[in-house]
Amino acid sequence: MRIGELARRTGVSARALRYYEQQNLLRAQRSPGGQRHFPETAVDQVLLIQQLYAAGLSSRTIGELTPHVVDGRATPALLDRLGVERDQLRQTIERLARTQLRLDSVIDAVAANVNTGEVCSRDTSA
Repeated sequence: MRIGELARRTGVSARALRYYEQQNLLRAQRSPGGQRHFPETAVDQVLLIQQLYAAGLSSRTIGELTPHVVDGRATPALLDRLGVERDQLRQTIERLARTQLRLDSVIDAVAANVNTGEVCSRDTSA
């Protein structure tokens, strides 16, 4: 199918599909006139790419994951790699939560200073 048809069937712009191809996330064959032609399997592949983007993964990571889907079926390697991505996300969330607590502490100290004239606390262990 041509790029316009793939765009219509997936709800993804032709521009995004060209980007996916540029990032080696999607492959097309070229006609003698240079037009892109995608196999029927490209529909499911584009939908998977969209799910992975929606999950917050980068183009680079998606490019590393897509070879682990063969004929529309996930491999155990894909499951393992997605688990690694989830664990990294969990660590990032925990780190951000600690940062938020520190910022809350600073805000409380500044609020106390503004409201009472107290000296701002130098304690940064929160």
